[in-house]
Amino acid sequence: MSVYEKLGGEPAVNAAVDIFYRKVLMDDSISHFFDTIDMDNQHAKQKAFLTMAFGGPNSYSGKDMREAHKGMNLTEAHFNAVAGHLVSTLEELSVPQELIDDVVGVAVSVKSDVLNQ
Repeated sequence: MSVYEKLGGEPAVNAAVDIFYRKVLMDDSISHFFDTIDMDNQHAKQKAFLTMAFGGPNSYSGKDMREAHKGMNLTEAHFNAVAGHLVSTLEELSVPQELIDDVVGVAVSVKSDVLNQ
């Protein structure tokens, strides 16, 4: 069974993305990255990406992680802030720690691309 299925499929991913972006947009250390972003579009892209990354149906057609974050000058602190909001979102949704660990593994697997290293 995929992480996507274990999390609860589309409704769970949709809820997680909505909560996650509320947390991100309230964080002054990273919210400025989204000042000029169409957040409805961003939510849709994030839902499709996480669905694919967690082993669900692949309808993600956006840029790869390196291209999507190119030129943003993201640092380890930015990455850690976003990852922390993802973890706290999953905890808020009562996701078991084992699945949170799996999700963190997916996030860490794209870290070098996100940071353009």
